[in-house]
Amino acid sequence: MPQKKDRINSRVWIYLLLLTLQYGAQPLFSKRFIGKEVIVTSAVLVCEAAKVVCALILLANEGSLRRLFSQWTLIGSLTASGLPAAIYALQNSLLQISYRNLDSLTFSILNQTKLFFTAIFTYLILGQKQTGQQVGALTLLIIAAVLLSVGEGSNKGAGGKNSDQVLFYGIFPVMIASVLSGLASSLCQWASQVKKHTSYLMTIEMSIVGSLCLFASLYKSPDGEAIRKHGFFYGWTLWTLVPVVSNAVGGILVGLVTAHAGGVRKGFVIVSALLVTALLQFVFDSKPPSVFCLVALPLVMSSIYVYQKYPYIARKKED
Repeated sequence: MPQKKDRINSRVWIYLLLLTLQYGAQPLFSKRFIGKEVIVTSAVLVCEAAKVVCALILLANEGSLRRLFSQWTLIGSLTASGLPAAIYALQNSLLQISYRNLDSLTFSILNQTKLFFTAIFTYLILGQKQTGQQVGALTLLIIAAVLLSVGEGSNKGAGGKNSDQVLFYGIFPVMIASVLSGLASSLCQWASQVKKHTSYLMTIEMSIVGSLCLFASLYKSPDGEAIRKHGFFYGWTLWTLVPVVSNAVGGILVGLVTAHAGGVRKGFVIVSALLVTALLQFVFDSKPPSVFCLVALPLVMSSIYVYQKYPYIARKKED
């Protein structure tokens, strides 16, 4: 029995380490290996396909693949995964745009505002309340996001083209993606609690539905026109697979960490990932963090730590 427990603990630490590295390296991978000529929708669709493959392999390894799909129904799938899948598909496209127009550390910090929007939508959809400490932590997070937004806009030149590009194609997309992430996360939590869907099955369903939504959008979208003109893999190299597959594996790891380690340890992963991003950006791009990032980073780290440390615990009513 002790040996089995040790094996489980070791596996959890591996999940935590891998997710920390993936979170921290993903912005750098995307910026370095996905060229500006790569069509955004093609990268998102390949990522969704990779998620499906990873989830199927893990379900088969567990021995639950046949049982789950024998109980699967189309109505149940659309009810649980349809809307969050469409939301995640749009979110992924926005993140791909933002990756290209923000430095890695700024993107990572702004991306953490999804915790704020997750808290709002979780309360609205599931009635999950926040403690006073958590409200304070979320306030710190918003202050950090505003600080970074103002700082990045001013750093690119007063009123210049680069400043507009950073704002409209860097900051705005990642902030909208954070709102969508909060909504989709709350819907997924609802599906998990009410519909009793497993994380792997939801990954498969959402990837398939999201991909169908993207395919439908290609009929009229600029990306669809670009694919018809240049081909689906226009601008791709073998290196493009690195961030695409990394993003897919990260989606699987999030479910594993949440299931085996809980939300508190996941919070520490997010904090550690910010430090990994800062280190990798300095090592590979020789770019030290800006003053705004240095001020915002401890605010984000503190807010995430406090938010995870002081969860709301409902008091039982005494008879």
